Amino acid sequence: MEFFSHQTSYPFMATRKVWYALSALLMIVSLASFFARGLNLAIDFTGGVSAEVSFPRAVNVDDVRARLAAAGFREPQVQNFGSARDIAIRLPPEPQQTAVEIHAHLDRALGAVAAGAQVTQLDVVGPQVGSELKVSAVEALGFTLFGIFAYIAFRFHTWRLSLGAIFAVLHDPILVVGFFSLTQMSFDLAVVAAILAVIGYSLNDTVVVFDRIRERFETNRRSPPDVVLDQSINQTLSRTIMTKVVTSIVVVALLFLGGPVLKGFSAALLIGIIAGTYSSIYISSAIALDFGLTAEHVFPTVKKAAFDHLP
Repeated sequence: MEFFSHQTSYPFMATRKVWYALSALLMIVSLASFFARGLNLAIDFTGGVSAEVSFPRAVNVDDVRARLAAAGFREPQVQNFGSARDIAIRLPPEPQQTAVEIHAHLDRALGAVAAGAQVTQLDVVGPQVGSELKVSAVEALGFTLFGIFAYIAFRFHTWRLSLGAIFAVLHDPILVVGFFSLTQMSFDLAVVAAILAVIGYSLNDTVVVFDRIRERFETNRRSPPDVVLDQSINQTLSRTIMTKVVTSIVVVALLFLGGPVLKGFSAALLIGIIAGTYSSIYISSAIALDFGLTAEHVFPTVKKAAFDHLP
């Protein structure tokens, strides 16, 4: 099945400098926001208390917040999830209280809002655990990038394609992080998982394009590299768009119907899918081309002289 009714022939490589400029602008804005405003880190990283409460009737989140503040809880974050009777509460770390004591304190405060309120889930994360999770998240990203570079270099016999893949892989999570910094949405471990999924998803598209580039170089070794890259991207364009559209339908459904718990995860996936589609088309191959990619690099065991008699 094809997305387009006929084979496309868009000159992607001819306009690559325009897209370089757009990518540079988006990445500068993202990094500037990250260093200036930072991220709204969830308790997964900062430590704190997360609770889910079920009320027998619909309650006002402002009333719940006021009751918690009056009970001595500092800076309570309160929001609905699922229904007007279900409330999610996040609190800063309570170093002097155990989980049992916090649970009892919450029961007393919430009982003043509505009799029969039940704390259905309570998680307490210490500051030390949050710090360790930060380090683990950075290490996961570092190992991922190293593995990608090694795999692409081994699979396609050239560091030029590896470099293009790495630029594309860095491009996508930077834009996702920039989005979370600009919007100040809660950044938790689910978002980290979404970013790693985006990296793998984007890399899959990039590898598909790279495989087609190798096939086109094998059959068109006299063609200029930019022509070969344009042909390869156009031949995989229908597959790329159809895959991303179908995936986006599911992610959009999660974003609008999944509730606050899945909002950050689905938003990160949606931004990543859009950025990944763009980078697999305009960034990875274009970077390899500007670093001098030729058929000789993709087929290093075959000398240039051996290409002369081929079409």
